[in-house]
Amino acid sequence: MLNGLWLGFFVVAALSAFGRWLLGGDAGVFATMVESLFAMAKLSVEVMVLLFGTLTLWLGFLRIAEKAGIVEVLARLLSPLFRRLMPEVPAGHPALGLITLNFTANALGLDNAATPIGLKAMRALQELNPLPAVASNAQILFLVLNASSLTLLPVTIFMYRAQQGAADPTLVFLPILIATSASTLAGFLSVALMQRLKLTDPVVLGWLGGTALVLGALMAFLAGLSATALAALSSLLGNLVLFGLILLFLLWGAWRRVPVYESFVEGAKEGFDVAKNLLPYLVAMLCAVGVLRASGALEVVLDGLRYLVTAAGLDSRFVDAMPTALVKPFSGSAARAMLIETMQTAGVDSFPALVAATVQGSTETTFYVLAVYFGAVGIQRARHAVGCALVADGAGVLASIAVCYWFFG
Repeated sequence: MLNGLWLGFFVVAALSAFGRWLLGGDAGVFATMVESLFAMAKLSVEVMVLLFGTLTLWLGFLRIAEKAGIVEVLARLLSPLFRRLMPEVPAGHPALGLITLNFTANALGLDNAATPIGLKAMRALQELNPLPAVASNAQILFLVLNASSLTLLPVTIFMYRAQQGAADPTLVFLPILIATSASTLAGFLSVALMQRLKLTDPVVLGWLGGTALVLGALMAFLAGLSATALAALSSLLGNLVLFGLILLFLLWGAWRRVPVYESFVEGAKEGFDVAKNLLPYLVAMLCAVGVLRASGALEVVLDGLRYLVTAAGLDSRFVDAMPTALVKPFSGSAARAMLIETMQTAGVDSFPALVAATVQGSTETTFYVLAVYFGAVGIQRARHAVGCALVADGAGVLASIAVCYWFFG
């Protein structure tokens, strides 16, 4: 799947570039594409520098958590659920605790913490994989749920809107919460369908129902807060949980007589080894994405979509937000740039800008996640992971459009 996808990026880019040259007389498109290749290669190295630091830091703390037994406690807590969703993972396996920590960090918008924990979880699942080059069912479920981007406190979106002068930076909070819930549910159900998971099991139904009740209560509570209080809570909760986790690891480790410094260094060395193996996968995927974007293929898709929506007599205001949706699966930085550009050109509180902000907060950089998570363990055959992750992204985009029409008309 990844081989065909990667090749397809270059083929589509080539067709688009030749079309611009032969039909539009734009011979400079090839120079732009070559420049993009080198720019993406440089960006890959810059991303790696950041990953080296964050992976080394967080895998150091995680080694303390493992030796202190924190991961084991979380694994035992979730064993009844994951024994049904991931039957190939033994009850109490450390991967289950790491998956829990990863989901918690993602939900709070703590990207710098979520990625190293997720990579550690993927490596733990790889130890159980009988075919190391082929993604297992458990790895696919974990990756799709990770890529579905369930975010309860989208602090970065609030920050972007505040930077652009929004009167109420948290105006999109509830739309994002609804859209990201739809994205995660769609990703989970698509994997459940492909893997024939038994969702009618009482334990699974209990967890799903309980999660829905908690999310509903959280939505009701947060919806009653003022914009100032919501922004303050978002910032406080995210940073408090982040530092609280570190403090918990250290104090629990000291209580269990774990040599915390030596354990941190041991885990940090593992982080360094994981990071250095990611560069080839990042270069491959980011360069393909850069060429596709530079060729103008995404603009052609956007123009075609606007024509179809207008021809059908539908409201086409949302189309101006689609650049963010189209590039988000490929590049987080490109989607962020598209979002800011939409805010600046259409107005930070315009309908397209509100849709773009909601999309940005409820979807994920699917192909980047695939390259990093599967690349870290050497998986070459993704099976149905790409399709299910894109289903989650598509659901997030559609839900973002629908909920913005509902909230903002």
